Amino acid sequence: MDLLVIGGTQFVGRALVEEAVALGHDVTVFHRGQSEPKDLPSVHHLHGDRDGDLSVLAGRTWDQVVDVCAYVPGQVRALAEALEPPHHYTLISSLSVHDEDLPAGGNEDSPLLPMPAPDVTEVTEETYGPLKVACELAAREVFPGCCIIRPGYVVGPHDSSDRFTYWIRRAAAGGTMLAPGIPDEPMQFIDARDLAAFTLARAAARDGDSYGVVRPEGESTTGAVLDAAIAASGADTEVVWVDADFLVDALGEDRWTALPMWHPQFAGSHRYDPSRAIAAGLRFRPFARTIGDIYAWDRDRGGVPLEAGLSAEREEALLAQWAEAKA
Repeated sequence: MDLLVIGGTQFVGRALVEEAVALGHDVTVFHRGQSEPKDLPSVHHLHGDRDGDLSVLAGRTWDQVVDVCAYVPGQVRALAEALEPPHHYTLISSLSVHDEDLPAGGNEDSPLLPMPAPDVTEVTEETYGPLKVACELAAREVFPGCCIIRPGYVVGPHDSSDRFTYWIRRAAAGGTMLAPGIPDEPMQFIDARDLAAFTLARAAARDGDSYGVVRPEGESTTGAVLDAAIAASGADTEVVWVDADFLVDALGEDRWTALPMWHPQFAGSHRYDPSRAIAAGLRFRPFARTIGDIYAWDRDRGGVPLEAGLSAEREEALLAQWAEAKA
């Protein structure tokens, strides 16, 4: 397969390119040239700015185009104008296209967020989901027969968000650890490498469907994730489960970054039904392997400050408040 990846140097894009190279595909990556991995010498690099100059794409064709970094519909339309057929287009979108009130068991047919106003181009927490909806609709219009991939939380080595990595590092650090809610709370995610394998398979099949991509509910829980991280590190960690209502009151809006991936107020959070993707070939490595790989990668980073999670001081203070509240 002659493959063009739009934005293939960071995390999800990197996993996609690595998988494509391993499968023997001829891979070209279009990116700005600000970060260019040196460990994949067979990859062709084209430098440009998708928000400005796409001229480097002119005069070439690819079998497949996978777009990892479209955030506004104008980017999708501009890409369609710059590319010459024949090709099949796959858009990496997001489960954030669904309303936050998505019920448990929601799937690809569940309602989407309303489209943003045409003049909305700034990506914020509020506009991210609606803009992804607009990207999907633009893709359907300008790339007939395209495939839409909607991952939930993507985890794995090279994740710069540190949302999932926080839980792994903290559980591996030992001592008394604060954990939110209950151990059996589901925690859905997808390993970037499993996402990459599924995306490439659907692209090769020239699939024209939409897929929500996460691990099935019940295969992993918050407690199981922390247990796996403790086992991977050999740490002597005591996990203290703190009441959800207490944490919501104590943290307020800070809970989004202090306790990443934890959304007890949304009934459908971490309860998505990925049956369609599984039927189409989505497969998962054991989540303990994912956690072990993240632990090893994070350890090799040398303790860099994390972008998400509780500070040690905040955690200690919350644990003290919780102990006092229970007394």
